[in-house]
Formats: sequence, C-alpha cells, structure tokens
Amino acid sequence: MDRMFRVLGFWTLVIGLMALAGDMIPMAMLFFAQTAIFVLLGYLRLSERTYILLFWGYMILSFTGFTYWSFFKMSV
Repeated sequence: MDRMFRVLGFWTLVIGLMALAGDMIPMAMLFFAQTAIFVLLGYLRLSERTYILLFWGYMILSFTGFTYWSFFKMSV
C-alpha cells in the first residue's frame, strides 16, 4: 500500500508540472505540495489500515473542497 502513495506522488508531480507549463502557478503549487505529502507518506511504512484511512480522509477533503470552490467561488 505504501507504493500506491508513491505512485500518487508521481502523478501529482506530473499534473503539477503540466500546470506549471500552462502558467497555472497556484494549481501547480497545490499539486507540488500534494506530491511532497504523498511521497513522504509512501516512505513512512504505516499499516495498511492507516493508509486506507488517510486516503479516505484525503478524498473527503479534496471532494469537499472542489465542490465548495466550484459552487461558491467560480463565476458562471
């Protein structure tokens, strides 16, 4: 399970680099921060249950944030 967080770190790095190439600096910085967190978690050697709980927490937080931003902050 720890390798999966390193894979997530790789993909967030790829997305961050593409955002940086497209001049979307705030998005790139957000994904670079996620990359650092995922890679760090990937090397902590936590239990599988802890990794699953962390992933669910991440999913709830990110989907809640995305929904809030798209509903309240984006202009129509």
